[in-house]
Amino acid sequence: MLHRLALLAGVLGWAALTASVAAVIFVESERTVDLASHEATISPDFSGDLVLRMGPVLPDLRIPTGSRFGLEIELGNTDTTSVPELTARYAAIASQPEGQIAVVERSVRTMALAALVQASALATVPFALWWLVGRERRHALLARLPSRRGVVAAGGCLVLVTAAVAPLGWGRHQPEPERWITLAQFLGPDIPLPEQVRDVEVTGAVTAAETRRLIGSAVNSYRQGEAFYSKATKDAAELPLREPREDETVAVLVSDRHLNVGMDAVARAVADRAGATAVLDAGDDTSTGERWEAFSLDSVSAAFSGFDRWAVAGNHDNGDFVRAHMSDHGWEYFDGEVVDGPGGSRIMGVDDPRSSGLGNWRDEKGLSSAEVAERLTEAVCEADEDGDRVNTLLLHDADFGDGALARGCVDLVVGGHVHVEDGPNAVTAEDGRVGYTYTVGTTGGAAYAIAIGTKLRRDANIALITYRDGRPVGVQSVVLRTNGRYDVNDWVALEYTPAP
Repeated sequence: MLHRLALLAGVLGWAALTASVAAVIFVESERTVDLASHEATISPDFSGDLVLRMGPVLPDLRIPTGSRFGLEIELGNTDTTSVPELTARYAAIASQPEGQIAVVERSVRTMALAALVQASALATVPFALWWLVGRERRHALLARLPSRRGVVAAGGCLVLVTAAVAPLGWGRHQPEPERWITLAQFLGPDIPLPEQVRDVEVTGAVTAAETRRLIGSAVNSYRQGEAFYSKATKDAAELPLREPREDETVAVLVSDRHLNVGMDAVARAVADRAGATAVLDAGDDTSTGERWEAFSLDSVSAAFSGFDRWAVAGNHDNGDFVRAHMSDHGWEYFDGEVVDGPGGSRIMGVDDPRSSGLGNWRDEKGLSSAEVAERLTEAVCEADEDGDRVNTLLLHDADFGDGALARGCVDLVVGGHVHVEDGPNAVTAEDGRVGYTYTVGTTGGAAYAIAIGTKLRRDANIALITYRDGRPVGVQSVVLRTNGRYDVNDWVALEYTPAP
């Protein structure tokens, strides 16, 4: 009985020591991430506040977290030197913050897990030494403790412990207390505040009138964008969309978002209303493919959490960053192979050759668009001849699939790129088989390469593809107008001729 109590006491002591050491390691850790178009450093604490260090021009922000846990986020380098452009970007991101919240949560969980692992190892050390020394040796050491040698040995142990703890930040100089005022006090009574930001505080040291004007403009932009996209999200739940049968699967098709994170919640609401469980992303989620645009990728990933997800890179998604970042978030990209798709179908996709290459040919330089399209046609038709027919060919520009359609090797080619909806159009092949091509308009409502803002710059387009028995059997598109009203187009059936 005494042995069991001693074992239980040892386990509880180890757990308590692990928790204490983990807390110390956790609050002294930090992580650098891409956040809100910045390189940002995240540092956890137990202040109960979320503090955003905005840099030398804009005031710092603080908001209570509602718990003992707190965070300090220092925003670092970004791609722009225009403060008005930066504040407008903040307003748009703040109106749809789910993607950035997910980034912070993942970072905090990673830091907490790392601290727990380190602490459990460190907490094991004294108990392991206690066991290794043994009972008789412990008694002998305790008997020598009152001696000069024992005092020196104990002092040496304290020095070693202090040396180990000091790097964790104990004794660090604490900065002077900051003066915080509410955002309402900072901006004055002329700017009404949305309910969501009434608890926000700013550093009271910043008094420049120009700074007040910028913050006031950002608040107005936030209010306008939040109102527009929130209403569109709510209205999507009432759209008269075709309901899938029990044996059907619906995939939502998006393309050319071009940083407009406001449309992500809208697209998810439309998908939920249609009973969709999968998403196809035809690319151009960014404007340049740079790291600062990670907030757009984080947003669409958070919006379609829980969906089966396939994607290709568009011509504006330059380089490898977009593909790598989206893959880390669970999106499936392609390497010239046919893979399982929505509803038991088979799907193939390729990145736009004007961005980061095309499937297995991405390392081959100097290919023209015509040569790339020819390579793609051969790959799709070889798969068809081998009995692995491509039911959906996901591209950024659907024109690259014309050759495969002309030879009857694919059921449906989908893409975006031109920012205007086209199709679905039937294509009769040389052997009489029918396939279809469909181009969805810009989901971000983009007129050019950047669509971020408080409202749509042009009509936004989302498409819904229905699958049955492993083939796409219908397409329905939804258009959100710049005035906030929806147009729902009829569901178009895709009918096929028997293979010869």
